[in-house]
Amino acid sequence: MKLLHIDSSVLGPHSVSRQVSAAIVDRLGQATPSLEVVYRDLTEAPLAHLSGSHLAAAQGAPAPAELGPDLAASAAALEEFLAAEIVVIGAPMYNFTIPSQLKAWIDRILVAGKTFRYGAAGPEGLAGGKRVIVAISRGGYYGAETPYAAGEHLETYLRWVFGFMGITNLEFIPADGVQIGPDHREKALTGALEAATSLRAA
Repeated sequence: MKLLHIDSSVLGPHSVSRQVSAAIVDRLGQATPSLEVVYRDLTEAPLAHLSGSHLAAAQGAPAPAELGPDLAASAAALEEFLAAEIVVIGAPMYNFTIPSQLKAWIDRILVAGKTFRYGAAGPEGLAGGKRVIVAISRGGYYGAETPYAAGEHLETYLRWVFGFMGITNLEFIPADGVQIGPDHREKALTGALEAATSLRAA
């Protein structure tokens, strides 16, 4: 069984989402010792944001030579995603949504004919069957019952994106209020780590 582990926080060891995503992978690895883990750090090795040249190449136009390495990186990212039965993502909220590094990765895996297609009945996801677990960290509180619910474009966006690809086995482990103060941060991190260690086996 293959697991793809994605981190996107720019905070390195100080990141809450990185700590929780690592705990998730550790929990699943202990439960399934034969688990094969592929790790991609989107801040250490970022994918370029899409350009007109990328889109033209995707439509079959000749790609400029300088785009070759990036197109190879794009193909590798897609193949990693397609090959994984489990995907674990560390996703902090930056300015109410996902980090731009994570968006660049999503742009490489949300590919017509690979992870979705358009048919007579509309879009159809092609990546169903995967288990996706997302460790999310948010500076404040954005639950449905809060005054700031309308500003939540992290979890809601990821639910839509993966659902569009046909993935229904989605799990979110949140750490909320991490910027309100040290006590809030510690409580949020402790709760998220406890949830990670309680996950069902792979």
